[in-house]
Amino acid sequence: MTKRPIEWDHQVDLVSSDDESTSDADMEVDGSRSRQQGPTEAALSQPVDVKPSEDTIARRARMYQAYMKNVPIPSLRGSIIPCNSWMGLGKSIKELYGQPLHYLTNIQLKQWDQARFETGDDYQPLDTVIHPLKAETTVWFIEEVHRCTASYHHLAKLWARDPMHHAYVDPIFPKI
Repeated sequence: MTKRPIEWDHQVDLVSSDDESTSDADMEVDGSRSRQQGPTEAALSQPVDVKPSEDTIARRARMYQAYMKNVPIPSLRGSIIPCNSWMGLGKSIKELYGQPLHYLTNIQLKQWDQARFETGDDYQPLDTVIHPLKAETTVWFIEEVHRCTASYHHLAKLWARDPMHHAYVDPIFPKI
């Protein structure tokens, strides 16, 4: 018996027989199953408005800041990184050096880009406005200040006010 591929424009309903039992009461006149939500589906369909407590946010901020203090700033820098924007430069730095940038640095880069775009010079690449080595050095100076001096209390306050703060917290993968 050969199987035909299913066309993607047709909707397919999957029913697991492990957690649902089929009975005559579940069947409709036309032979199809009636759609009843199980406890798992009901829980998944409800919006998630679970906001972490202030203690949880403070604990995360404390752990984050303690980790970031221990990440060394690269001492050997010599490559010129072409960039169109501050955020683009930050992304290139993360890829080139294989380490995260601090939350506050990411926010600063975003603000610098917004300020630059408001002047109407957004068409001009950043590396034609400021030399790429100066731009990278500036990012590393700001990064060092944030890693060494930022208060986890301040981070926790910012994170509590911004439900999307995690978008500017780079993933941390400690080397084992």
